[in-house]
Amino acid sequence: MSSSFGQLFRLTTFGESHGAAVGVVVDGCPPGLSLDIADIQRDLDRRRPGQSKLVTQRQEADQVRVLSGVFEGRTTGTPLAMVVENADQRPGAYDHLRDVYRPSHADYTYEAKYGLRDHRGGGRSSARETVGRVAAAAVARRLLTEAAGIEVLAWVSRVHTIEATVDSAVVTLHDVEADPTRCPDPKAAAAMTEAIERARRDGDSLGGVVTAVARGVPPGLGEPVFDRLEADLAKGMLSLPATKGFEIGSGFDGTMMTGREHNDPFVAGPDGPTTSTNRSGGVQGGISNGADIVMRVAFKPTATISSEQKTVTTAGEPTVLAARGRHDPCVLPRAVPLVEAMTLLVLADHWLRQQALRSL
Repeated sequence: MSSSFGQLFRLTTFGESHGAAVGVVVDGCPPGLSLDIADIQRDLDRRRPGQSKLVTQRQEADQVRVLSGVFEGRTTGTPLAMVVENADQRPGAYDHLRDVYRPSHADYTYEAKYGLRDHRGGGRSSARETVGRVAAAAVARRLLTEAAGIEVLAWVSRVHTIEATVDSAVVTLHDVEADPTRCPDPKAAAAMTEAIERARRDGDSLGGVVTAVARGVPPGLGEPVFDRLEADLAKGMLSLPATKGFEIGSGFDGTMMTGREHNDPFVAGPDGPTTSTNRSGGVQGGISNGADIVMRVAFKPTATISSEQKTVTTAGEPTVLAARGRHDPCVLPRAVPLVEAMTLLVLADHWLRQQALRSL
């Protein structure tokens, strides 16, 4: 089972949804980086369950403990290990799923691969695994901010059919966090809240889109062939639970343009060439061009719903399942810090790779 990501800034996550703890080991973080536990906890607090009535009511404080890699407020350059205890684990609540395959979950495929599965909330396939990613990304955020002035921000831009109107160039963290939906468009946020609450009452769920922007990314990050920056970003995003699509720049809309309409003209800037438009999404030829990197990630409706669904048992017998317990009627609000996390991890890895390349 591959649980590692990255080349120079490399992380390995561990733990299960209803095991004792989840966590991460980060290898490759440079020494001397100023790092406070509050930097890590801040991002974990944005990811944790129970934040509002729109998300799962599992109560987890998600208090992080740093086990190694930090001394007197600075990273040492050695492996950075962080752990979060699972305080509100209820494995018994999943006993009724021991011999049942949940529709659109990883139950059947997990068992097909390993010959066994952890039925307690999905085990490693649960979104609980992303605690380690967010903790590691908080370190990456600190590195990118301090070393390069890079800022990464994400927000909910669509829930079901409700689309927000947001200017990616000016949206702020305050705008995003002003509403529990994490949608910075107040009118759309109100409609999203109503739709999510209606879905919960109906025993259903909703999907949508998270948009992210990375500002201040210098030109030169990425590779021209297999490790293209957008390819690694896509891999990072599509490794997140419930993701079904990735776009960068104009995305699929670009297929409806001509070359003349789509090309980004170069103009002279104070720090070198820049583009007057950004349909490329900040990446050309697999390498960052200095413009904002703008991307969108599609999340499917939450697979766990309280309505009855047809399925089969592990013995192949037809049955009907109505899920019990705690779940998100819409994953989008809690997906925002996850999209930021994968963006930060990819950029930190490529930033370190570029420093190594150009130092030769």
